[in-house]
Amino acid sequence: MLARDDGNIAGRNDRDSIWIEGGRFLMGTNDPEAFAGDGEGPVRDTQVDSFYLDECTVTNAQFGQFVRETGYRTEAERFGWSFVFHLFVSSQTAVNVRTVVQQTPWWWVVEGADWSHPEGPDSDVNDRADHPVIHISWNDANAYCGWAGKRLPSEAEWEYAARGGLIQKKYPWGDVLRPDGQHQCNIWQGTFPTQNNAADGYAGTAPSRSFTANGYGLYNMSGNVWEWCADNYVTDHENSILAQIVASPDEVRKVLKGGSYLCHRSYCNRYRVAARIPNTPDTSTGHIGFRCASDVLPV
Repeated sequence: MLARDDGNIAGRNDRDSIWIEGGRFLMGTNDPEAFAGDGEGPVRDTQVDSFYLDECTVTNAQFGQFVRETGYRTEAERFGWSFVFHLFVSSQTAVNVRTVVQQTPWWWVVEGADWSHPEGPDSDVNDRADHPVIHISWNDANAYCGWAGKRLPSEAEWEYAARGGLIQKKYPWGDVLRPDGQHQCNIWQGTFPTQNNAADGYAGTAPSRSFTANGYGLYNMSGNVWEWCADNYVTDHENSILAQIVASPDEVRKVLKGGSYLCHRSYCNRYRVAARIPNTPDTSTGHIGFRCASDVLPV
């Protein structure tokens, strides 16, 4: 059961939040396609209380308002660089690239890349106001949430909402990636990482409100950009509380859900609802964004 905001919620941009009625659900997956090392399984019965979740990821326009009002500088801006997918870097910027990620050489360290210059200093987001803000670290996302009077969703909340009321389906809309041949999400089509035919309409990010919303009215819960969750990343779910308590600050990694426009079955089949990856709280890349959650306030 879901409903539009009834005013019983804290935070800005409340008209974009959707009330998700709590309940129990089967979290995770035992699907043969799952990455066991990522801790996608086993399937576990999980309780979620009622909460609000924004129907879309935070956009460039929304993040820009936050920056204008607070003067906030993202970690990418403070570090002076971020990770950019190689095909998006202009020839002018490429001549200054000195470092690529050894294990994943399609990621280039681009000086001057940040949320408002997503492909480097010679790029901007002037024509992408409604696209998800990217190059956002977990710490940046938390800062925005604090300003907005909201918070990041827990992993359980995120997955419960992404399922849209369906039980143990692979995607937010069901088990078939392209029902009736129709694209339902923004992921890679072609040969990764050299050729993307953009058959879904987008080579990079798509607007935050793209494709068909899921059963709860949420957009892009698969593909487009990875989304930060509040949780520390663990794979031993039976001892997850203990693992989160004993982790040292240097060891902490946070959960990302949903996959991105760079996901492809041959390389990163993680646009499935149960899929998850970890990253450090200060990491920013050209395919990481976030959406906000809110508590239901007592009447």
